[in-house]
Amino acid sequence: MPRAPQLAFYGDDFTGSTDVMEALARAGLRTALFLAPPTPAQLRRFPGLRAFGIAGTSRSMSPREMERALPPVFRARRESGAPLVHYKMCSTFDSSPSVGSIGRAIDLGQEIFKSPLVPLLVGAPVLGRYCVFGNLFARSGLDSEPARLDRHPTMSRHPTTPMDEADLRVHLAKQTKRSIGLFDLLKLEAADYRGRFAKVRDEIVLLDVLNDGNLPRLGELIASRASRRHQLFCVGSSGVEYALTAHWRASGGIPAAPQGAKLGAARQLVCVSGSCSPVTARQIAWAERSGFAVAALDTAALIRPRTARAAMDDALSSAEPQLRDGKNIIFHTALGPDDTRLASTRAALKATRKNSADALGTSLGRLLRAALEVAPQARAAVTGGDTSAFVAHALDIEALEFAAPVAPGSPLCHAHSADATIHGREIVFKGGQVGHDDFFGTLLHGSISK
Repeated sequence: MPRAPQLAFYGDDFTGSTDVMEALARAGLRTALFLAPPTPAQLRRFPGLRAFGIAGTSRSMSPREMERALPPVFRARRESGAPLVHYKMCSTFDSSPSVGSIGRAIDLGQEIFKSPLVPLLVGAPVLGRYCVFGNLFARSGLDSEPARLDRHPTMSRHPTTPMDEADLRVHLAKQTKRSIGLFDLLKLEAADYRGRFAKVRDEIVLLDVLNDGNLPRLGELIASRASRRHQLFCVGSSGVEYALTAHWRASGGIPAAPQGAKLGAARQLVCVSGSCSPVTARQIAWAERSGFAVAALDTAALIRPRTARAAMDDALSSAEPQLRDGKNIIFHTALGPDDTRLASTRAALKATRKNSADALGTSLGRLLRAALEVAPQARAAVTGGDTSAFVAHALDIEALEFAAPVAPGSPLCHAHSADATIHGREIVFKGGQVGHDDFFGTLLHGSISK
């Protein structure tokens, strides 16, 4: 009889879900990421699976939408038999009472799992995310200094969930009535940290993390509350997996060295970008200076139903000679938060009453698939956490598995699909905030930056 998985997770966005997969797979745990709840037959096609997840979109949902979407997912995770069930949210805590409410997700999860407490681990040092005395700090790309979240150049200006509060207890208290405690660095580094954690009585406990040295203890504390008989519902970024694998590694439960192949060079790179992050804008500028072709898309036309097909065909037609010649190319919807196309994009969205991630992501997915037909040996890339899920669905991807590291949180993946153009394709899904400025060069040439 096959063993039950060690961990089951649901990601509130697509790129964050691939981040979790990478953390587990590099620790030697075979992990598959599905785009929809897998059937038993699907799971049997992945022998030796130790963890699996579903890449969701709850980060863009209203609380009412969450109430429809999340309970069936949580019940399925409960029935998986995994002792640890993780609701994976963005490491920059993207949420508000009306959009992507982490508090509402916790409430819905607790109605099903009824965990004695919900560990909340947001910081992930490998991604440049640090939680200190309950306040979250984040880098804006891996080349920048950490900034307090309410002063962060991107998150403080986020178009949907702007962060005006760095204390995560204060921010989360607007989304749930459950009590929220803090297990800070001083408690974590104390000699009697186990006893102090055992005395926690809050319904949710936020865990500080400053560096990799904190991870084994954090993983131990989380794992100590979970068993096959008593599933633990936990919430957080991929810091949860980095902490758990650090604990399992320290206790001898998994190999000490990272697993997986090294990143090799690609013959050609084709990318669609739906991000308006300044980090991605810098990366596209670096690529253009390095000889990549860069194609600005007519985003307003891509959104309108009557013009979407023609706009996509025009973009592909213009790029086809370069694709056939093996040129690397990036199709983009914005170059940073000040791109002049954003105003017309917002107007088109308002007129069509569409969600930007859905409208643009679906069009970008169709464009990418058509481009890959012209460039059958190309490696693919998608940037933009909100659009990535819709791109993946448009590509008809069933599941992803880790192939090699590229940048923290953005692994190279192998795609599983019934579509021959996509099946086996190497593809990266990258959040807008992730990576060094030379990310596309790393992905093309196969050398890990810095």
